[in-house]
Formats: sequence, structure tokens, C-alpha cells
Amino acid sequence: MLERGLSDNTCEAYSGDLLFFAQFLKQKGRTSAKEVTREDVSEFLDVERVRGLKRSSRARRSAAIRMWFKYLKDRRIVSCDPTDTISPPRKDRVLPKVLSETETFLILDSINAEDARSLRDRALLEIMYSCGLRVSEVCSLKVEDIVADGELLRIFGKGSKERLVPIGGAAGRALQKYIDVSRPSFGRGDLSNTYLFLTRLGKPFTRQGVFKVVKERAVAVGIDEARISPHVLRHCFASHMLSHGADIRAIQELLGHSDISTTQIYTHVDAARFFEIHKLHPRH
Repeated sequence: MLERGLSDNTCEAYSGDLLFFAQFLKQKGRTSAKEVTREDVSEFLDVERVRGLKRSSRARRSAAIRMWFKYLKDRRIVSCDPTDTISPPRKDRVLPKVLSETETFLILDSINAEDARSLRDRALLEIMYSCGLRVSEVCSLKVEDIVADGELLRIFGKGSKERLVPIGGAAGRALQKYIDVSRPSFGRGDLSNTYLFLTRLGKPFTRQGVFKVVKERAVAVGIDEARISPHVLRHCFASHMLSHGADIRAIQELLGHSDISTTQIYTHVDAARFFEIHKLHPRH
């Protein structure tokens, strides 16, 4: 899995999926991968469906099993792949949660104090929203990833794919202020630490740390914490860009999606908004 450039989180999820499959095979008395049949794989996925596992999770487990058997066949550990003729479960198409522009701006503009933490949090959230970053991407940002005289961010996304994203005016101003005024206090004089966003201990942020900041700042202005997460800010970036006329292909590039179909879900979000607006029509 690492050879394919999958993220650590995906590798961890696939490993868990294969562990569940191994336990299932053990109960059936299978002691070798060579003994696994197409019926075993189908039965496992059906058992997972009956016990209520979401379709998206079953699709991921199917993908993990397929990848495992491909690996074994490529190395001639098994002579045939029992997953060859099995169609994977289709993933549920769930519309992403988004905040309105008013709600998003309310969160960002509420962080207006001049203390070190507020300057950092404002820059962190502004960058996430302005650039549409994944939480893993913002955690791994380094000072040297600010390029083109502060106009662009160099992002290393899934599979270590590199992309350049414009920073934007509000985010750029917040980021520069954080770097000039606030970051030195978090860095504690350690010039070797080049991570962009630092905790009070001078360490780079973890995913959990970013979640905490995002939720804390949203709850402070009365937004239900169940409606907000770092990924919701990424959804807001795409949805708000689309509603202002951005091209779907451009949004795909900015988000770092390899497949346009992944980005097209935001057109469904926008369509839902238009249906709500159309209800105001006098002949609706």
C-alpha cells in the first residue's frame, strides 16, 4: 500500500479492514490465502452489509482485499485472484456539509484579538478556508512552502502530489501578521523548526489539535460543533468558489483531486442551494 503512495490514514484503515477479513477467514477454517475463494469474499462483504456497515466502508474493505490479492498474485504467492469477478459495493453519495458564507466569515472575523494565540488561530483558519486544505496538509506546512513572494502555498497532498494554491488577500494578511508577530514566540527561538503552524509547546500541530482549534472558534460564535470540522472548511472553500462562478476544473486543481467526479459533488451542493432559492418564485 505504501508503494502506491497512499496516505498513512488510508494504510491504517486498509490494515484494519484486512484484519477483520483475516478473522472471518479464521472462523471459516482458512489457513492460507491460496484457500480463499470468490464465495468467501462475497460472504464476508454480505455479512458486513447485514450487520449494518455503511456502503462506503464496505467499498473500502473490498478495495483493501483486492489490493491484497493483487499484491499476492504479482508476487506469485497465489495463482488466481478470487476478487477478479466481484463488483465492489458502490459508495454512498453523501453531500458534504457546508456552512454559509455568513457563518464562515463570522468564525473568521470573531478572532480579532492581538494576542499570540489569536493571531495564530486566525491565520490557521484563514489559510484552511482560503486554500481548501486537508487537515493533514495544513499540519505539514512549512515556512518554506510559502512561495512567489507570499502569493502561493506549495501543498503536498495525497500520494505526495505537489500543487500550488493562491493564498488570497485576507489569508495572506493574517498569515504575515502571524509570522511577524506571533510565530517567533511559539518557535521559542528554535530556528531549525520550520513548521508553519506551531503549538504552545513549539511543536507542529496534530490533526486533533487543528480539530480542537476549529471547533473551539466555531462554538464561541454559537455554531454547533457537530456542523464544523477542518474538512467542512475545505468543503466551504469549494462550495463558495463554485457559487461565485469558479470553473469546476479549476476547483479540482486547487483541491488536488485526481478525479473530476470527486469534485463534481459540489455541483450537487450548489444545485440544492438553487432549489431552495427557487422556492421563492411566485409560481413555485
